[in-house]
Amino acid sequence: MRRVFAKHGARWLLALVLTVLAAVQAIGIVPGAIVDRIDLFLYDMRMRLPQVKLDPRIVIVDIDEKSLAEVGRWPWSRDVIATMVEQLNTRYKARTVAFDVLFAEPDTSSGYPTMARLADHEFKGDPQFGEKLRSLKASLDFDARMAAAMKDRPIVMGYNLSNEAQAIAKGQLPPPAFTAADLGGRPLEATEWSAYGANLPQLQASARSAGFFNPILDADGVIRSVPLLARYGDGYYESLALASARVALGATKVKPIFLQQDAVMTQEQLREYGALDSLRLNTLPRPTAIPVERQLTALITYRGLGGAEGGAFRYVSAVDVLKGRTPPAWLNNAIVLIGTTVPGLYDLRSTPVSPNYPGVEIHANVIASILDNDFKQRPEFALGFNLLQILVLGLLLGIILPLLAPLYAMVLTVAALAATAGFNFWLYNAANLVLPLAAALILIVALFIFNLAWGYLFEHRQRRAMVNLFGEYVAPELVAEMAANPASYSMEGESRELTVMFSDVRGFTTISESLEPNELREYINAYLTAMSEDIRGNRGTLDKYIGDAVMAFWGAPMRLPNHASLAVATALQMQRSVIALNADFVKRNWPPLHIGIGLNTGMMRVGDMGSKIRRAYTVMGDAVNLSSRLESITKVYGVGVLVGVMTRDAAPEYAYRELDKVRVKGKNEPVPIFQPIDLDIALTDAQRDALARWHRALQLVREQQWDAAEQEILSLQQESKEAVYALYLARIAVFRKEPPPPDWDGVTTFDTK
Repeated sequence: MRRVFAKHGARWLLALVLTVLAAVQAIGIVPGAIVDRIDLFLYDMRMRLPQVKLDPRIVIVDIDEKSLAEVGRWPWSRDVIATMVEQLNTRYKARTVAFDVLFAEPDTSSGYPTMARLADHEFKGDPQFGEKLRSLKASLDFDARMAAAMKDRPIVMGYNLSNEAQAIAKGQLPPPAFTAADLGGRPLEATEWSAYGANLPQLQASARSAGFFNPILDADGVIRSVPLLARYGDGYYESLALASARVALGATKVKPIFLQQDAVMTQEQLREYGALDSLRLNTLPRPTAIPVERQLTALITYRGLGGAEGGAFRYVSAVDVLKGRTPPAWLNNAIVLIGTTVPGLYDLRSTPVSPNYPGVEIHANVIASILDNDFKQRPEFALGFNLLQILVLGLLLGIILPLLAPLYAMVLTVAALAATAGFNFWLYNAANLVLPLAAALILIVALFIFNLAWGYLFEHRQRRAMVNLFGEYVAPELVAEMAANPASYSMEGESRELTVMFSDVRGFTTISESLEPNELREYINAYLTAMSEDIRGNRGTLDKYIGDAVMAFWGAPMRLPNHASLAVATALQMQRSVIALNADFVKRNWPPLHIGIGLNTGMMRVGDMGSKIRRAYTVMGDAVNLSSRLESITKVYGVGVLVGVMTRDAAPEYAYRELDKVRVKGKNEPVPIFQPIDLDIALTDAQRDALARWHRALQLVREQQWDAAEQEILSLQQESKEAVYALYLARIAVFRKEPPPPDWDGVTTFDTK
């Protein structure tokens, strides 16, 4: 035990320090803005989990673009609104109709107020004018018409509360749910407001109830909760969602229920122990209890992504309701919310599930929670729960992780993360409890990283020994990758699809004879350095140098899904690098450099290969041999790069010129060969035209139409003196004299390597 403590005691002590720091942050002694943001992110992530079952009890009548196009721009006249109210109540028999819309100003669109003013002044002595106006009042006073349509019907109005310095009380508030005097001296925390913008008195008088539609924004501007009641003056007023649900349920009163409801307490005891437990609606046959949090708020359970496509609530166009086009079954006995999703009417809100969530649907979600008694809650014991999980996790992981190998430590860490998050999510779904999670997850990750870092710092020498050991027989560019993630790397041979490259200098014997030994060394070093940088810069594995030749491959040891594209890009870059080298070589009176490159993609064997004396990480296989053959025949066609058909198919973003079908040494099956030109999107119109003409000429050759093929190639040769044109003109001349056999397949056979 003493030996174990001597080995791991320092780690255990530092793990204890991390645990204490996490606990101190959870209590709130140390600010934790980042932790709070992560908790909000995790809360939002849980809320985004799909809950898209359609709730037919609540329907949103949407003042949408379609409605504005048919009825006219908003606001509509109260005459139109009155017709909608009559339709919803008479034709569709809605259970409750709630307006997420404010009617604060009189409607003058009919011209009635102007005519009434004329009757009182300019036409005061004209009894016929006054009599006619009185007879028209019922049809021209749109506010009165809307009030009449609402009378004795389950209509809930919406209004706005404000704390702006210049705001004044305007319109008519409904009666409060209860007053401060009704609380019997009990303190009740609530959001307080100093002003309001409510509906016209005659409209409010005709409505069954009304509720405010003010949300609560969190620090990041997202709406996660709503106040069910708010205080103005001595009154506590219902939210639109609470008022709508109450009217729909047939309740007439809202009563606050305290934890110590019937106890006789002093004022100090009331403040300390008289916490609010819930709100109670006097519904029949039994009361409905609505749990609330501090400030009389409730968390919103978002049941969909919002809008007509969100799936949680049915949306119907307001104009379809006006014109009776909506199926009656959709609205019969439904709680109807009238609102808008048009961006220009500014009722889109930022929520956990969408940055542009219809405000009217926020009320719908709260109403659904009231009907189902399904509210997520942050319990009073959340702080104690958070401290307990931090201490348990911190102490257990702090003791166990130092004892484990890295792989097992990772498994334990992942298991702890999964168990902690899973338990939290289970409480969220099964018990509707919203409990802190971020601090515990951060502590788990911090303990793992701390142990990993400790192992790295104190086991670095062993790591370096391993790197040096592998570096003796593995290409150096692989060592860093192996050391960074040794668990996922194996030197064992395996079959894998890769792209392999062979590159060789043309006429190197002549070059070497023209240079002094020191010059030749500088020459070849400059060439190999430039080529190697191009290969490694495109994530290639530099296999070996074979004299002046270079061998490389892509896709191992790192798996690269675009290995063929990287190889083609490297080959074209190497040709450009040769041009840059030649500019320097010419200045030094050295012979210019020309290289041929062969690329091929296919299944090959890759791994640690060799003998007991020397080993190397390399590739072998038929696809490798074909790449070598392609490199050797680049000089036949006078091109810098040749690729096989699998490389062309695996890198389709490049444009290619098919040059021939060949049967190379050691292969019986013919293979088509291609010259990569450039990225397809980079080709000019002239290049595309030349490619099309060349492929037409090649097809003519294969069809043995010598004259037509020759004419096409001669036309191309006038524009560009390329070796491949001269090669095919010479072939055509030979074929005219010695026609190929009847079974000729258009394949060129090479008998040498």
